[in-house]
Amino acid sequence: MEDERSRRGASLDVARVPSYDRVFVHDLVLDVEIGVYTNEKGVTQRVRISVDVDVTPAPHAVEDNIQRVLDYDMIIGAIKSIVASGHINLTETLAEEVARRCLAHPRAARVKVTIEKLDKEPGAVGVEIVRTRAEG
Repeated sequence: MEDERSRRGASLDVARVPSYDRVFVHDLVLDVEIGVYTNEKGVTQRVRISVDVDVTPAPHAVEDNIQRVLDYDMIIGAIKSIVASGHINLTETLAEEVARRCLAHPRAARVKVTIEKLDKEPGAVGVEIVRTRAEG
């Protein structure tokens, strides 16, 4: 009997876990003026950007209407706008600004941003951050 109650309690706990949809942009490669070192000033480097945004499900049916969703083109536009604004010293700064703009959408609950410099060393180096609406 106690095992049955435990199982029912566990299933109720699962029901309390919020469900999210995910909108993402993966492997967007842009030329970015980024870096703190002298040899990184005034030049661009290839940077790969990936963003995953967890959004609350639409309260009403989406009805095949782009106005009702967090659109991945909006994420790409925000990234390109940040990059176009001028030199950025730190990959962390770029990641934070991308996260901030994504979380500005009313349905965005959590965002993961990965920034990778592709020309720094063989392979890739970078940062990954996770932010939630509660953290601002």
